[in-house]
Amino acid sequence: MCGLTGFLLSSEFSSDNKQQLKLMTDAITHRGPDDEGFWIDEKCGIGIGHRRLAILDLSSAGHQPMHSNSDRYVIAFNGEIYNHLELREELEQNFASEIIWKGHSDTETLLSCFELWGIDATLEKINGMFAIALYDKKNKYFYLTRDRMGEKPLYYGWVNNNFVFGSELKSIKKFKGFSGLIDREALALFLKYDYIPAPYSIYNGSKKIDKRL
Repeated sequence: MCGLTGFLLSSEFSSDNKQQLKLMTDAITHRGPDDEGFWIDEKCGIGIGHRRLAILDLSSAGHQPMHSNSDRYVIAFNGEIYNHLELREELEQNFASEIIWKGHSDTETLLSCFELWGIDATLEKINGMFAIALYDKKNKYFYLTRDRMGEKPLYYGWVNNNFVFGSELKSIKKFKGFSGLIDREALALFLKYDYIPAPYSIYNGSKKIDKRL
């Protein structure tokens, strides 16, 4: 189990935002006790944080947020891609001259797949449980996606016109200005079903991802 979090700011980046990202990431330390990582693009107002539980690659080569070989993509990933070794083999067969492996993690496999096959084709090929935050520096697109069954949680929302996201609401609650107002409709659903179905969460302005955004 790992955890990811971050934000896309609507206002100018400040030094306080760096501390903000640290607080959001610290809130999910229990999800990844082995390592922490941060990536910030001040010009674009983007911050991504990650807590790592090292399983497939125990070395520093599995550190996140991780960058693709071309540096076009940066990713924070939670989960496991069951067929990542098969995907590596397929990539090596078709793009031998473009593949440079630095480690053995499925995160690195994902990045190469995104870079060489594209977003949609990769999501069709992968088999696993996952939550992914991915930024395309070239086209300035930001993606949040999770597995089809929703096994790995991923929340998002708006706080003072800033887009925030995280593996748990605990991270989003650490963003400055979070109101914590209860969503009455979500509360009614909880009383009816004994859980809160996606895309709702207990708080106004925050949602669970129930499909790729």
